[in-house]
Amino acid sequence: MGDRPHYSIVVEPLSDEDGGGFVATVPDLPGCISDGETEMEALLNVQDAIACWLEAADERKQPYPEPTYRRAAS
Repeated sequence: MGDRPHYSIVVEPLSDEDGGGFVATVPDLPGCISDGETEMEALLNVQDAIACWLEAADERKQPYPEPTYRRAAS
């Protein structure tokens, strides 16, 4: 399906009750989520999740959602 788009990633800390670490989500790709002990690990892990999400879309011959760009709150 051509060039793969670049999606915004949101990384947030997890509470101690949820095991600590960080969770990374991709708001434009429903269900695309990963985690890690550090922010960097969560970012690296979510890259794999994005690749899998897009690969599944390719297999179903579905178009990729258009990326939306959100500006960080000040």
